[in-house]
Amino acid sequence: MAELSQRAVASGPSIPSSMAAVVLTGHGGFDKLEYREDVPVPTIEPGEVLIKVSAAGINNTDINTRIGWYSKAIRAATSEGAAQGFGSIPDCDASWSGVPLAFPRIQGADCCGQIVAVGDGVDPHRVGERVIIRNLIRTYVGRRPFESWTFGSECDGAFAQYTKAPAAEVHHVHCDWSDAELASVPCGYSTAEGMLHRANVGIGEHVVVTGASGNVGAAAIQLARRRGASVTAVVAPEKADDFRRLGADRIVPRDVSLVAALGVKTVDVVIDVVAGPRWGELLDILKVGGRYAVAGAIAGPIVELDVRTVYLKDLSFFGCTFWDDSVFENLVSYVEQGEIRPLVAKTYALADIVSAQKDFLSKKYIGKLVLVPPI
Repeated sequence: MAELSQRAVASGPSIPSSMAAVVLTGHGGFDKLEYREDVPVPTIEPGEVLIKVSAAGINNTDINTRIGWYSKAIRAATSEGAAQGFGSIPDCDASWSGVPLAFPRIQGADCCGQIVAVGDGVDPHRVGERVIIRNLIRTYVGRRPFESWTFGSECDGAFAQYTKAPAAEVHHVHCDWSDAELASVPCGYSTAEGMLHRANVGIGEHVVVTGASGNVGAAAIQLARRRGASVTAVVAPEKADDFRRLGADRIVPRDVSLVAALGVKTVDVVIDVVAGPRWGELLDILKVGGRYAVAGAIAGPIVELDVRTVYLKDLSFFGCTFWDDSVFENLVSYVEQGEIRPLVAKTYALADIVSAQKDFLSKKYIGKLVLVPPI
């Protein structure tokens, strides 16, 4: 760490040898999250940068990864195992990539911070930049198509005072946003923009966004409106006015039938992160030639599909995990041009991660919940 400290001294305080971090010790409940103050600061390799974390957003994927929800052995909604886990699950497919996680792991897909040191081959003038990290990291897999590491899953993430990432995946952002606002962008907004990009949403199209109360859904509303589409948001009834102000043209309460509210064959594109028992209605409301994009299944991953609906209506399905480089680059430009802006509901000290995740699961907040590491 001596070389790193010398580089950082030129621009600010020296880099300590240990840091505060939340460490995930295995798949399971809240008890698997341990706040420690003796975790070694990451050692950067050539091509990497060291980042002092300013803010780290809470995401559904943090919880899904903790409880092992990605395993095909799990058939329930996220909420059913969010507090206590699902008991014994096979580790072999309990991550985004289907590769067993290495524990202990520092989670956190969303990061805003400042570069404090650079590895060999990285421009030293990058020290001091305020940055966000592309949360699907392609560098470590040789930039092969449809492959990536997820920041905070296959490698350590942002629930710490310091983190590291390949310099090519770390984007300098010029804006007057708070750190908490910037930390709301990487995971949720890139997921939403990736879905809209894959479904090729355009001007004048009617888009339905499920799970609009969450960060991905709220992002999808703004990003679809930015593309010139009209948006119907599916949200809890008590949140309707808030999401009209966010940009939704129409609200359908989540306990109301979409077919009854919108009619059949009335929607060009469905942006879905919910799935669950009412999934079939999403195909009913799509027009002939409609497109369905999915990047989550918080209400349950197992659905009933009538294959005739797919081929008789010439529907296109898009499973959306990986996204093109242009998606994140475009997001940075939208931020810098003031075309989008996230809602931040509440910030928490890093040590209060369990409280933050409990609040996240309660669904009572509108906007992002963000962790702030100790200075």
